[in-house]
Amino acid sequence: MTHRSLPALGVLMVAVALTAGCGSDDAGQSDAASSVPAPTATGLPAPSGGPSSAGGAASPPAPAAQGPTERRLASPPPVVLPQRPAGAPGAKQVVDAFKAAGLKVPHPKERSVDCGPDGLGLGCSELISTDAVTVYVFPDETSASDIAETWSGQSYRRGAVVLNYLEAKTPTGDRARYEKVLNGLG
Repeated sequence: MTHRSLPALGVLMVAVALTAGCGSDDAGQSDAASSVPAPTATGLPAPSGGPSSAGGAASPPAPAAQGPTERRLASPPPVVLPQRPAGAPGAKQVVDAFKAAGLKVPHPKERSVDCGPDGLGLGCSELISTDAVTVYVFPDETSASDIAETWSGQSYRRGAVVLNYLEAKTPTGDRARYEKVLNGLG
């Protein structure tokens, strides 16, 4: 045998040994192939310096696959929001009433998902934001009152509905018009 054939022979012997120990399990072959030591400058595989030679415990062999793994799409569970109280207007109804009264409600966005545990977690039932005002509907008047007090001076509450002006571009003088329309709803 020549010196040039030794590296090829060494790699071939390692491949045969690994293939013989892996059986026909496709997952096992890919795991075994990733643990093949790289050949050194001499063409022979480097000596195994596994975890036990470094002072650590050797890891147990991976369990054999029991068949194909079923992959499911990772999707969050649906957000379940509390119901708004009977008789309270919905956020869309309030925004529609503002439009009907000729008030500005530019760029309305349905954001009720922000009421739930993954969003702001305010515990509201419905939420629609516009550039002029944000409309929150809470499941009860106590929750609405607590939030309105937190936003004191920047909000208005009637029943379970809270109008929030914190991020709005609504002049203070126009806020009374929005509040009057809300008061006119059942």
